[in-house]
Amino acid sequence: MKYAFNIVGVSPVLDFFNHQQKSSVSGQPQGIEYLGAPDCTLDAFLETVESVPTKESWEMDEVVKTVIDFWMNNSESIRYWKLRLLDAGRDNLIVTRVAEIQALQAEFDMLFQK
Repeated sequence: MKYAFNIVGVSPVLDFFNHQQKSSVSGQPQGIEYLGAPDCTLDAFLETVESVPTKESWEMDEVVKTVIDFWMNNSESIRYWKLRLLDAGRDNLIVTRVAEIQALQAEFDMLFQK
């Protein structure tokens, strides 16, 4: 199975928490997880990914590899988001998304149909 990992943005901790609560009630699409980390580092990203309750169909070694590949191949983007997180100040998180490619494609298809 293939996975995608990307940085979505920076969010205040409380806003991210509220979003996660609403998503758990309204039902977040299967195969997609939004994660928040207090630091923009590879270790922080790996910790957030490894803290996700194990999905039955997810191959966690592949998910971790996807995060590492993102880190190795996107230095400019990472530098940009590190600065945005620093600019935002304390009580903010860097928000990332990890998803099965098929689930992400289905979500995009649904958005374009609306």
